[in-house]
Amino acid sequence: MSFTLELGELAPNFTLPATDGKNYSLSVFNYADILVVFFTCNHCPYVRGSDEETRKVAEKYSASGVRFIGINSNSEQTHPEDSLQGMKRRMEENHFPWIYARDESQDAARAYGALRTPHFFIFNKERKLVYTGRGVDNPLDSSQIKENNLDIALGELIQGKPIGIPVTNPIGCNVKWNGQDAHWMPPEACDLIPR
Repeated sequence: MSFTLELGELAPNFTLPATDGKNYSLSVFNYADILVVFFTCNHCPYVRGSDEETRKVAEKYSASGVRFIGINSNSEQTHPEDSLQGMKRRMEENHFPWIYARDESQDAARAYGALRTPHFFIFNKERKLVYTGRGVDNPLDSSQIKENNLDIALGELIQGKPIGIPVTNPIGCNVKWNGQDAHWMPPEACDLIPR
């Protein structure tokens, strides 16, 4: 069995506290035609370098019934700024157009098989996985982006077309796992496609 969710699999449920003081489960998004679940954090330079690109995509497709939830699963022991309080500060500063939820137990990260920050998962109306991987091809430097896979995949999905490239390797820092070295990854975690 793959560490990361595979195409066609159903979105795992979660119940997580968010920066707005509410708890969010998968069922809260039943109204959304398309759901983007992405694993993110506060400190990662790949996240910080591409958050504005993610914002543009979220805002572009909001009227088409696409909703986003960002999940921060990073260990506070590794990066204290990834605490819920740190997340609240970041949302207050940036006003991102998505729910920003805290996965302190890391159960959601394990259920989805999050590899890096950021790592995107797009689910259709039936909540089957139709895309997983990177948002853009150069999350460190938005001026060098040549391909926005998140934008392309959502555009194709909304138009009823098959997604041309449904799997890419996420580009970013590894998830910081509780009780492990900052660069540790589960042994079964691996690239989604050969490099």
